[in-house]
Amino acid sequence: MKIFIIEDDTAIREELTRLLEKYGYDCEAPDDFLHIGELALASGADLILLDINLPYQDGFRICRDIRRQSGVPVIILTSRNTDFDELMGLNLGADDFISKPYNSQVLLARIQNLLSRAGASQTDTLLVHNGLTLNLLKASISHEGRSRELTRNELVILRTLMVNKGNIIPRDAIIDELWQSEAFIDENTLNVNIVRLRKKLSEIGLSDYIKTKRGMGYFI
Repeated sequence: MKIFIIEDDTAIREELTRLLEKYGYDCEAPDDFLHIGELALASGADLILLDINLPYQDGFRICRDIRRQSGVPVIILTSRNTDFDELMGLNLGADDFISKPYNSQVLLARIQNLLSRAGASQTDTLLVHNGLTLNLLKASISHEGRSRELTRNELVILRTLMVNKGNIIPRDAIIDELWQSEAFIDENTLNVNIVRLRKKLSEIGLSDYIKTKRGMGYFI
């Protein structure tokens, strides 16, 4: 798990990095704060630790900007410990608020709790099989850093195959799934969608991902 630390106090930043790495976390803790929010989003971190008093812009604004673009867990870790500060941070989308000086074991426990909750939520929105990740909320597929967006029909087809991985799914069953999603298609339209879906899979390095069982249907 990767944690992105936004803390301008060098001693605290290094202390946090040592603590978290000791417990097996991968840390990124830049000392350039001009575009720190963009760096945090681009880092792919699983959780962000965020101070409030920062150069250029305060942590409240950074928290708001992050939350507009991502659901990554955010813990505000700050010496500002008034009820107003805590309420402001939580209202802007922070998941937790911890005052300095912090208890290291309490901090670790809250980090683990948030990561566990985020992991459970992510399990409901991601399907993973044979190197392919299907994001149901974003209607996208990814493999080894490459990704493609899917149409609604492509999403339904691939979701059906991944949920039933290893089993042959008849063409009629796939059409039924698409009918239930209020997207009526016929046999020819199914063929077109399968071809387009296979093309997108090939573009991210997964050619021949969807296999055909002649006269029966498709499987992965």
